[in-house]
Amino acid sequence: MRAVKLLEAGKWEAAHGIVQEDDSALACWGHGIVHIMEGDLDNARYWYRRARRPFPGADSVVTEIAALRQAATQRVKSR
Repeated sequence: MRAVKLLEAGKWEAAHGIVQEDDSALACWGHGIVHIMEGDLDNARYWYRRARRPFPGADSVVTEIAALRQAATQRVKSR
C-alpha cells in the first residue's frame, strides 16, 4: 500500500524502491506502472507480462493506479 500511495503522489522513484524488492504479481504490476510513469514503455511491458496483465498503454496511469489500489486493498482485507 505504501508503493500505491507513492504512485498516487507521482513519486515513482520512491515506489520503484519498494516494488523491486517484491516478486508478487501485485508488485510486478506496480513495477509496470512505475516504468509507464518513467516513460520506459518496453520495461513496463515486461513487468506487465510478469504480472500476467495486459499492457494498458502509456495513457493509463491514473486508472491503473486506482485498480492497483483496489486489488491491494482487497488483498489486505482477505488476510
